Amino acid sequence: MPEPLRIALLAYRGNPHSGGQGVYVHYLSRELLALGHHVEVFSGPPYPRLAPGVPCVEVPSLDLYRPEDPFRTPAPGEFRDLIDAGEFAIMCGAGFPEPLTFSLRARRALRSRRGDFDVVHDNQCLGYGILGIARDGLPVVGTVHHPITVDRAVELAAHEGDWRKQLSIRRWYGFVRMQKRVARRLPRVLTVSESSAGDIASQMGVRRDRLSVVPVGVDTALFRPLPHVARVPGRLMTTASADVPLKGLIPLLEALAKVRTERDAELVIVGQPRDGSPVAATIERLGLEGAVTVAGVVDTLRMIELYASAEVAVVPSLYEGFSLPAVEAMACGLPLVTTTGGALPEVVGADGDCALLVPPNDPGALAGAIVRALDDAALRARLGAAGRARVLRRFTWRATAEATVDVYRSVMG
Repeated sequence: MPEPLRIALLAYRGNPHSGGQGVYVHYLSRELLALGHHVEVFSGPPYPRLAPGVPCVEVPSLDLYRPEDPFRTPAPGEFRDLIDAGEFAIMCGAGFPEPLTFSLRARRALRSRRGDFDVVHDNQCLGYGILGIARDGLPVVGTVHHPITVDRAVELAAHEGDWRKQLSIRRWYGFVRMQKRVARRLPRVLTVSESSAGDIASQMGVRRDRLSVVPVGVDTALFRPLPHVARVPGRLMTTASADVPLKGLIPLLEALAKVRTERDAELVIVGQPRDGSPVAATIERLGLEGAVTVAGVVDTLRMIELYASAEVAVVPSLYEGFSLPAVEAMACGLPLVTTTGGALPEVVGADGDCALLVPPNDPGALAGAIVRALDDAALRARLGAAGRARVLRRFTWRATAEATVDVYRSVMG
């Protein structure tokens, strides 16, 4: 039997509500432990909620984006070193400092513990400190869920003609140049789909022979059908852990307005719109007050209940590197309407298999597919059953962990 591995799993933001990265860290570390390996999660704030037996090594930052006080000015006594000073300076210059500063702090935390780990796994931080960890003698693997170059391009396109806003976006995404340089120098990069692998190769310059595709999974014991929860006629559900143009909420709201000209329908949005988001203004402009419920950030059990109460789940993203919301909805036996953005066809299958697929950013096509699904109970039942079966066949966290360990061993060798 191969020896158990000692793994340091890095996450510059670990909270599961920070997006799919937090979910990835929680479940991957849990399954690595279940396979008999020792894993410690090194995380910046917001810190993760981990499975019993998985220790979290907290890597404190200035926490400049805490929800109750975003873009805050720290008190002078909070500054401990030059990394803190750099973190604040980059924020003041409208940049996003966390990938760089976390990587430098993680290197410092690991330098005295080089003998404690066999491999370091970076979860889409890709800061210069990650290369320092490799120079210190530890094998390093990185995960890139999808290239952030896509997010930047979509946000720039959403503000075409507004040079001030575009300048602000370019400053915020200044860390992307660093991530490209770091990713190209890692011996192995994991990603979650063939679609993401192609984009990482073309947009980040990572050699294709250094990329390994390992799909992520879902906890099928938690995400499952709940027959005792009644479906609400006409209810749609969507999950947007990050309120950014990439997630396609505005086209979905426009589609909902079209649907409501033909039949009753309502939408539940899981996630919290950010300050300055156009979501509220769009709801008002389209006269959707009362037809849209913003559920905010909810715990997993509540999310599963919301899936069970809906007739159709919608993933309107312009691009997805994988899409945990799609897999979670399928695991709950819910029929899907999705776009063909990025890896979504790879995740849900061909049109009509487990989902109805439409082009991205096309509210008319999205509305037509939603109406078709809401009007056909037999279609909904077939798509929902096929989606659950597809998840059980392809997308489990145990399979993710096993394939990830194979990558660790290849890099160590």
